[in-house]
Amino acid sequence: MSNLHPAIARVTARIVENSRQSRRAYLDLIARAADSQIDRNTASCSNLAHAYAGALDDQAALKRARGPNLALVTAYNDMLSAHQPYGAYPAQMKLYAREVGATVQVAGGTPAMCDGVTQGYDGMELSLFSRDVIALSTAVAMSHAMYDGMALLGICDKIVPGLLIGALRFGHLPAIFVPSGPMPSGIANKEKQKVRQLYAEGKASRAELLESESASYHTPGTCTFYGTANSNQMMMELMGLHMPGAAFVPPGTPLRSALTRAATHRLAAIGRDGGDYRPLAQCVDEKAIVNATVGLLATGGSTNHAIHIPAMARAAGIRIDWQDMDELSAAVPLIARVYPNGAGDVNQFQAAGGMGYVIGELLDAGLAHRDILTVASDDLAAYAREPGLAEGELAWRAVGASGDPQMLRPVADPFQPDGGMRLVSGNLGRATFKASAVTPDRWTIEAPARVFHRQEDVIAAFAEGALDRDVVVVMRFQGPRANGMPELHKLTPALGVLQDRGYRVALVTDGRMSGASGKVPAAIHVTPEAFGGGPLALLRDGDMIRLCAQTGVLETTADLSTRTPALVPADPGGTGRELFAMFRIHADGAEQGASAMLATAGL
Repeated sequence: MSNLHPAIARVTARIVENSRQSRRAYLDLIARAADSQIDRNTASCSNLAHAYAGALDDQAALKRARGPNLALVTAYNDMLSAHQPYGAYPAQMKLYAREVGATVQVAGGTPAMCDGVTQGYDGMELSLFSRDVIALSTAVAMSHAMYDGMALLGICDKIVPGLLIGALRFGHLPAIFVPSGPMPSGIANKEKQKVRQLYAEGKASRAELLESESASYHTPGTCTFYGTANSNQMMMELMGLHMPGAAFVPPGTPLRSALTRAATHRLAAIGRDGGDYRPLAQCVDEKAIVNATVGLLATGGSTNHAIHIPAMARAAGIRIDWQDMDELSAAVPLIARVYPNGAGDVNQFQAAGGMGYVIGELLDAGLAHRDILTVASDDLAAYAREPGLAEGELAWRAVGASGDPQMLRPVADPFQPDGGMRLVSGNLGRATFKASAVTPDRWTIEAPARVFHRQEDVIAAFAEGALDRDVVVVMRFQGPRANGMPELHKLTPALGVLQDRGYRVALVTDGRMSGASGKVPAAIHVTPEAFGGGPLALLRDGDMIRLCAQTGVLETTADLSTRTPALVPADPGGTGRELFAMFRIHADGAEQGASAMLATAGL
């Protein structure tokens, strides 16, 4: 690609070199899987009878084995608003498949938990490791070896990474992610944030808070702020694993149905026997992983992907680390501001030009790899357009200029010159700082530490006025091996209030904050984690901490060399947490993807 930015080329080349052995081992595995794939025409009749017994409307077609049989792996449940629309998808997609001589079977389901429901409660400690469970569930679904392609139905935080990790182990098959789209916009995001902070100060009632929250999260569809769920959809577009422009089309609309139909037809066409073979293993290569990372940086996406991208890449034999991501961030400008980084939500982002505009800008500036194999084309430029209906038929059209310069800007006139997701490091470890969500005057915080082990204790200290000062709140023993690395958004309103009162405030934690972390500066995912003797375990109240996104520093002036690590809080169990002990014991570090499954598999 002649106009590729030199930093993108350099980092990609390093990833290729660092991945040489592991990528070759992965592709060899997939080649063996392709060679040994069951031919249903010669499989045991008993096996086939078991596989086809439940497919009442498609038994005859399956027995003839004349068309592809597509696996549908679904994360449907009706407790997650984003996944509720998936309940209708199997019946719809079976009809769409029959139109092109194919069949669809629901191969299996995966769990899909909502961090918004478990936020601040014990269930959140299962959240990150649910990604491993989802990957394992996907592998179980695909283990029946009756399929010629995979339709992956998932949207939210751990679900898309888990589905992709599991599907990559069957990378000889094509795969398409089929989203369902965001809910309509509710109340303004700044109004929602205001009520949360008023409630934290005791100036709004619980009834007022619930009314505000319900006006924001109010109907089926993905939450409309730009957190991990919507960052997932952005990445699937930039990796070419959606139909072009599918990410942010609302559920229950004719255009959404047309895109789901097109995805089903396309999946039937790109199998090994269809003349346009596009196996997942070839689609997800080093360039696709770099594209996903570039998209994350250009749009100010979720910091959870500092964990998920390395994990997804590992499943394809690709090695990427935070240094790679930091170097990409320095080269990629921020061209989107979507709440919590801006005022508008993903529906407004879509109306302003959405992913078609972003991809077009990145390609024109040489900031993304054009020459990747996508499910739709051999050129990512097919994704620099937006879908629509012309006389009832699906068609794609040019996007044009940004429809809202407060939401989307060209690369030549960005919101800020870099991607705003920075590596900070020093004698307290390595961590991620999401500068795109924080005003530049807050990029450097130097203040004494106040050390906590539980979110509830931070809230109590805030309520007592004990944090009314310049302070770095240290939340430790929140890493993957300690308690599963929960998100800590329960802290956000209180810390936001302190900041609004004029104090210099920051959070340092080995836990997570994700894409909704907002305006408070935070060093998150600190690795090595406190559990096992990481530096955070040596900190004491009053130690001076310096956190600087500008210079990439996370350090203390305290002498830690003679200190004994703090005692690890006892695991209370309950809420199924004891069942996840094996995941905690075997988990690797956040920078490697915080996965027990990948670590024990030797990937």
